[in-house]
Amino acid sequence: MRWAPCGIEHPGYECATFRVPLDYDRPDAGSIRLAVNRLPATNPAGRIGSVFVNPGGPGGSGVGLVFSRFGNYLRTRLEGRFDVIGFDPRGAGASAPMHCFDNRMQLIGALLGQPLFPYGRGQYRPFFDAFAALGPACRDRGDPVLEHMNTADVARDLDGLREAVGDAGLTYLGFSYGSYLGNTYANLFPDKVRALVVDGVLDPQRWTSGRQIEDDRLSTQEEFNEFLRLCDEAGPECAFWTPAGSAARWAQLAGALRRQPLFLPEGLAYTYDYLVGDAASAMYAPEVWDGPNGAAALFDFLADAALGDQAGAAADAGRLHQGLRAQLRPPGGAANYPNWLDAYFGNHCADSHYPRAYSRWRDVGRYARDGSQFGPLWWWLDTGCARWEVNADRYTGPWTATTAAPVLVVGNFFDGVTSYRGATATAALLPNSRLLSYAGWGHTAYKRSACVTDYVHAYLLTVSLPPEGQVCPANPNPFQAGSGRESRRERVLVGLPPAGLIR
Repeated sequence: MRWAPCGIEHPGYECATFRVPLDYDRPDAGSIRLAVNRLPATNPAGRIGSVFVNPGGPGGSGVGLVFSRFGNYLRTRLEGRFDVIGFDPRGAGASAPMHCFDNRMQLIGALLGQPLFPYGRGQYRPFFDAFAALGPACRDRGDPVLEHMNTADVARDLDGLREAVGDAGLTYLGFSYGSYLGNTYANLFPDKVRALVVDGVLDPQRWTSGRQIEDDRLSTQEEFNEFLRLCDEAGPECAFWTPAGSAARWAQLAGALRRQPLFLPEGLAYTYDYLVGDAASAMYAPEVWDGPNGAAALFDFLADAALGDQAGAAADAGRLHQGLRAQLRPPGGAANYPNWLDAYFGNHCADSHYPRAYSRWRDVGRYARDGSQFGPLWWWLDTGCARWEVNADRYTGPWTATTAAPVLVVGNFFDGVTSYRGATATAALLPNSRLLSYAGWGHTAYKRSACVTDYVHAYLLTVSLPPEGQVCPANPNPFQAGSGRESRRERVLVGLPPAGLIR
């Protein structure tokens, strides 16, 4: 692997491609190139090695994450003693990207007219048929990488990168789906772990079995309940609050949009599924809950408009809807068209076993709906896996390897995307691990909680663990003055969704 300057648009960064076998069962039968970048250590005398990062997804770009402010932040906080390295996993971003369509317009056309998830009469079968067709559409293109996009092969690529940069053991920081990649690596290469942090943790047994909905039907609602509770606690400081209570107002708003859409400027019909989708997206980051352009302000204007209380509220709601989406959009790589959706299904469906029959999807859909208003959003998103074959090389356990160095598992009490239950399950499975908890809200805790962040940095530098049973306190109520909300724009957000929801 040969490093070279990335170009004038990325001063100080180095880029490379790294060749890996397409099929690890037949290493001589062809290869692909992975896109890799690094921010070199600034303390050569004290250099420890390289720290690899993954932002989640599956399908998120590690290259994009390192190019963002995050790369420089991590290098600085690790005292310049590590090269910070990102890579795009096989099939994603700029690493032999798998595309299900020739261009973005074809992708949009394939899903045109579908809601974010079905919720009304007559929507279920058309939604299922449209998303289930993604598997055949991808296979028909004959892209060789499609058959080799499982996480076990990504972990093997990661081990090859570790060896290529000369590290005897892997140092790794993975968020959200990146926790599953880290967990897979720890169990495939337990003797190669130097320091491994997983934050925003998926339960590997539920993920591989297609039973993630058991968490998803509850976890987003659990955090959203906290959103409403904190809003009531803040009172008039929360834009969505009323004396009758924010939960009652939310129920009125949701009910109104279930009955009929709200028409925003430029002809956008804001429907019930958009409301649920925006609420779920906001649960990634409490930093966007407050303020004149925050989630609470959006829901306030939507409620005023839908319930007929304020002239012009629809225009303000439209502006805030677009603004909130922009705040929640992370950096990422692109090739031809941004292939995060293709890569999400290409990897996730290869790893996870889902039913094929429409009747079964409807049955589980009812189970998801019984859990909460957010359950159907998460369940029906994965309909793309209904006609996608699991990969023969996927890793399904055991998840109980004893690693050479302890694994640091980080979980939030109220993580609406990867629940705290995933962190506790992973810590219970890995014999040589330590659970670090954050008693707050949002998806992932690193850079959200200063307490968690300091423990993570100390561990990456020295492999020293936080005290057993350590719980970092929640940040102040994000709706109240003095909560630190004025600095929310300075935070580098990781584990966040692009135009749709990913892990």
